[in-house]
Amino acid sequence: MIMQCEEHYNKSFRSPFEEVPEEHRPSPREGTSGGECLQDLVKLRMSETSRIAFGGRRAVPPNNSNAAEDDLPTLEPQGVMPRGVNLQEFLNVTSIHLFKERWDTNKVDHHTDKYENNKLIVRRGQSFYIQIDFNRPYDPRRDLFRVEYVIGRYPQENKGTYIPVPIVSELQSGKWGAKIVMREDRSVRLSIQSSPECIVGKFRMYVAVWTPYGIIRTSRNPETDTYILFNPWCEDDAVYLDNEKEREEYVLNDIGVIFYGEVNDIKTRSWSYGQFEDGILDTCLYVMDRAQMDLSGRGNPIKVSRVGSAMVNAKDDEGVLVGSWDNIYAYGVPPSAWTGSVDILLEYQSSENPVRYGQCWVFAGVFNTFLRCLGIPARIVTNYFSAHDNDANLQMDIFLEEDGNVNSKLTKDSVWNYHCWNEAWMTRPDLPVGFGGWQAVDSTPQENSDGMYRCGPASVQAIKHGHVCFQFDAPFVFAEVNSDLIYITAKKDGTHVVENVDATHIGKLIVTKQIGGDGMMDITDTYKFQEGQEEERLALETALMYGAKKPLNTEGVMKSRSKVDMDFEVENAVLGKDLKLTITFRNNSHNHYTITAYLSANITFYTGVSKAEFKKETFDVTLEPLSFKKEAVLIQAGEYMGQLLEQASLHFFVTARINETRDVLAKQKSTVLTIPKLIIKVRGAQVVGSDMIVTVEFTNPLKETLRNVWIHLDGPGITRPVRKMFREIRPNSTVQWEEVCRPWVSGPRKLIASMSSDSLRHVYGELDVQIQRRPSM
Repeated sequence: MIMQCEEHYNKSFRSPFEEVPEEHRPSPREGTSGGECLQDLVKLRMSETSRIAFGGRRAVPPNNSNAAEDDLPTLEPQGVMPRGVNLQEFLNVTSIHLFKERWDTNKVDHHTDKYENNKLIVRRGQSFYIQIDFNRPYDPRRDLFRVEYVIGRYPQENKGTYIPVPIVSELQSGKWGAKIVMREDRSVRLSIQSSPECIVGKFRMYVAVWTPYGIIRTSRNPETDTYILFNPWCEDDAVYLDNEKEREEYVLNDIGVIFYGEVNDIKTRSWSYGQFEDGILDTCLYVMDRAQMDLSGRGNPIKVSRVGSAMVNAKDDEGVLVGSWDNIYAYGVPPSAWTGSVDILLEYQSSENPVRYGQCWVFAGVFNTFLRCLGIPARIVTNYFSAHDNDANLQMDIFLEEDGNVNSKLTKDSVWNYHCWNEAWMTRPDLPVGFGGWQAVDSTPQENSDGMYRCGPASVQAIKHGHVCFQFDAPFVFAEVNSDLIYITAKKDGTHVVENVDATHIGKLIVTKQIGGDGMMDITDTYKFQEGQEEERLALETALMYGAKKPLNTEGVMKSRSKVDMDFEVENAVLGKDLKLTITFRNNSHNHYTITAYLSANITFYTGVSKAEFKKETFDVTLEPLSFKKEAVLIQAGEYMGQLLEQASLHFFVTARINETRDVLAKQKSTVLTIPKLIIKVRGAQVVGSDMIVTVEFTNPLKETLRNVWIHLDGPGITRPVRKMFREIRPNSTVQWEEVCRPWVSGPRKLIASMSSDSLRHVYGELDVQIQRRPSM
């Protein structure tokens, strides 16, 4: 049978198999034709060639750069080539067509038509089309070729960095393969399917043709480079998301809303993710290169998101953003001035240095761009009253002096007014069944995780049930949303007395942007059970069982509940205006009480760290049985204006001691001052390709002159990020800035503006715009 096959082959070519040992030749299958036998022999030869070029156990340098490359040889001779043989006489590739225009099926079907990139961009696990033109008609009985995809400088087939794609009769789910769907004259059209576990990145593409004397391969051609991304539309992909509206929101939406402020005064600002903007995809791949992430791990969303959480901050790895929370932003841009991720990412790649400066919502915005750009469904979440558990005991310990003041030396934990992080959607095959789905990932540098400042991915479902033993960093995230706030008096004799336990303060509200709109969606119940439910306490006990430290032993020292309740309210206040704080004491007993109360008013960072105390006041209150009394405190604008920080946040801490029982009552609240807005106006035709004029306007409402004023303007699909400086804006003066824009994306768009100055920041404005398609001629 072998003799018959070789005789069949020799009718067309001189035999190339003289060097193939007989024991290595494929056994003929019963009923095979000579052509099929030829294919078996040639496949053996080509597989041996790939092993020679790429395989085997040997010392190979780290393959951790997508940008680094080494050309494959255009000719791989087999043995000695006889004199006079011209390889051009055999099947040769003359051109390759990738159908990579925005309107082509490849980009439309793969949902990559929004990327401003002229290369082919496809999603893994889904078929796409290419066309190969040869120098003569392709004859499957005597011609054999294959498509090859290569990534990095040291490709290996067993690492997934060298991918020979076989020509198959039918594509198989989950496997690489190429099926001929059309043969016409000298052209062959292929339907190529990638593996749903394929590495995500930019691949170089070659076509290799087998000849009797070796392999002829196409030359390196950047025009055939192909980006392969995660695929939330593919059921076999680890990031598969089965809801189309969610895919449109969490993968394709390039504009988001970030919630900040205070739980009783929630504020919003839009953020331009810009994941489809020119250069952003390459920058996201560059970020992984800077992390020296091995290419073989870049198909795993768990690893990619964990590397991303480390690289978006520059704390220990020269990552994208430098964090700053000290209100000093020399040689950089204040965090509140950024309107989106595009400027930050492009500056990082062009300068090859970290960009200054970011805070939690900026880290979250840039990280969201990174995840969505690569195809991982992602969203930003905001946790109001977010705990930063420095000592890893899963509870927030606020130590008080005997007079009720906070002991700053013993108090290591802090409560942020709000904190933004990200959630990424993926399966978790490394965890027990049920812990896939949304994973918390945080790029704000807070605590060290496995030697680097990063956090997650941590299963949100595991956090809700207190299973903090599962990687990564679940104890820290659990404490952020679901730990107790414990007030402890540190007595002079060294003993500690638990005065009060507030089980409802931390994680008061957790929100994200609603699907398909700019409103707020409450997702608190995805992180925690309702306060007071048995499941909620059980989750806390489970977390403490797995916790890094044992909780403070409160048995025997926990005081009984006081007969007096205390609460206070802070009225909404406008920047530069006075405001009033009202404290209410309620006596629930038949006893007469006298109370000594202490108010401390501070300018604070939104992280809960105090910058300066601008007001303190002590007062006495007498409570009759079964009565209540209100105490009003006036906060004058002149007391806080001179020391305001980035977000105009005021923090009030009230402690009170009941003289008769020695019980201590404690409450803390924050308020964010209302800041004036920027006004955006548009005139002219709002049509793709037509000029329109955008006007940004601001009036200074303060009694002081604003100096070194920067106004930033951004609008994905309408304008690239631009900015303008005004030396000063006098009190009650108005400035206007006009910019001519030419939209290139139709549909609902948004213009976003921000303003920062030496003494006033976090000033925003936005405008929804409907851009019409260009009229057809």
